[in-house]
Amino acid sequence: MTEQVTERVTEYVYEYALVRVVPRVERGEQLNAGVLVYSRQAGLVRAVIHLDEERLLALDPGADVAAVRSALAAVAAVCTGGAAAGQAAGDDPGRRFRWLTAPRSTVVQPGPVHCGLSADPAAEADRLLDLLVR
Repeated sequence: MTEQVTERVTEYVYEYALVRVVPRVERGEQLNAGVLVYSRQAGLVRAVIHLDEERLLALDPGADVAAVRSALAAVAAVCTGGAAAGQAAGDDPGRRFRWLTAPRSTVVQPGPVHCGLSADPAAEADRLLDLLVR
C-alpha cells in the first residue's frame, strides 16, 4: 500500500480596495491607480501603486500630477507604517487599512472593499494591480 502525502496549503482571507484618482471630483471620472491589500491572518497591509500620467491628463489636462503622486505616496507610507506613516505609525495593520478605505471626497479615494482567499496575500496585490489597474 502506498501512502499518499497531501501538502496542505494555507489560504488566508484578505480584503482589497482599489485606490482611485478622481482629478475633478465634481465630474466623478476616475482612474484606478493602485491596490490596497489587507490580511489579518497574515498580518499584512500593503499598497501597490501605478499612476498612468497620460490617462490622468486625458481626464484632466490641468491635473497636478506631482500632487497626485505625493498623495499616492502617502497612501503607501501609511500601509508601510513606521515614521513615514505619520499619526498612523503606531496603529495596527487593520486600523491603517480601515482608515485608508474610509470614504472620502478627495482627489485620491478608495474604492469599495472586496475579499478573497489566497495562499500569498502579498502577491495578490501585484496580481490585482496587473488585473485591475495596468
